[in-house]
Amino acid sequence: MSAQTAITAARIFDGDLWHYNKALLIESGKVVGIVGGDEIPPTTARKPMDGARIVPGFVDLQVNGGGGVLLNEQPDLEGIRTICSAHARFGTTALLPTLITDTREITIRTIAAGNAAQQAGVAGFLGLHLEGPHLSIARKGAHDPKLIRPMEADDLARTVEARGKLAALLMTVAPESVTNDQIATLAEAGVTVSLGHSDSSYATVSAAVSAGARMMTHLFNAMSPLGHREPGMVGGALDLGHINAGLIADGYHVDPVSIGVALRAKKGPGRIFLVTDAMSPIGTDMTSFTLNGREIFRKDGRLRLADGTLAGADIDMVSCVRFMHERVGLELEEALRMASLYPAEAIGMTGRKGRLTHGHDADFTVLDDRLRVLATYIGGKPVFVAGSESTS
Repeated sequence: MSAQTAITAARIFDGDLWHYNKALLIESGKVVGIVGGDEIPPTTARKPMDGARIVPGFVDLQVNGGGGVLLNEQPDLEGIRTICSAHARFGTTALLPTLITDTREITIRTIAAGNAAQQAGVAGFLGLHLEGPHLSIARKGAHDPKLIRPMEADDLARTVEARGKLAALLMTVAPESVTNDQIATLAEAGVTVSLGHSDSSYATVSAAVSAGARMMTHLFNAMSPLGHREPGMVGGALDLGHINAGLIADGYHVDPVSIGVALRAKKGPGRIFLVTDAMSPIGTDMTSFTLNGREIFRKDGRLRLADGTLAGADIDMVSCVRFMHERVGLELEEALRMASLYPAEAIGMTGRKGRLTHGHDADFTVLDDRLRVLATYIGGKPVFVAGSESTS
């Protein structure tokens, strides 16, 4: 029998409720339960986290880079490993490295890298997110218009094949560049189809959802807005109950007032969840980097192309949680769910990620009273401890 470990803390959030002065019991990388001190078996090793809060590890479904690496520029096993390690410093225990629109060759290399990362058991690697190239040029954002194109038969076949080998595969498409039959084929193969970078009408979005799309990529950004006569993509995201929607909570991509309106308006059971849309500078002091041969500049918390277009975000997940709690005014519990439980549900990882209850992966982060990360654990093992080198 594997040895158990009891992590004791002042407060433990299981994804639903807080537990006070209890212990998180872990065995074989899984949560056994949350118990009182007198319920800890005498042979169990104890690890105190005095005064700290333990919360479910963050799940980020849109991570373009980190630690100085951009997936587009380094689509290999070490690139993925670096990105996952960089975000562990900020409480993220599961993520989808995200490929921004690129060539067929880079896409093929990225899928191969994802397969290698899964086989190697890279800590924090959940699967891949292919954001493009099947998008709308009218809503391209920072994506290179020369690389945007409609989905063809080989693209569809490659994506379906990739999903067969990866635990999770998310793909952002615009209805303008794919057919509903293609969406249905992807969904039937287990690909999570997300709509984004699109100028589509509400009716078009509704048809895509009927075909199998279940997500919206970075709500409000690079999509047709909510209008009084045409609800557009934003209206579809809020009104269609089966849609989950990612949100970049940095205060630059979406105003806090608009975030609050969206949260109040969202029809369920779908949820709005947090994504970082982070790029390579996260965890570094970089001031610029390159994407598809174009330089992106980092200044005042924003990443921009030379023409001023926002190009990803300069934020980590624990900062998103603080923003939602402190600036938007959300209860801390709900902000934490938006960073863990809701994205886990959106990607079909219910029962594995997002909660600290029996049978879930022992992925958690340890926070102080100012919501700063003290330590991050994946599968019950420390991958980051503040003040020391990463142990991943």
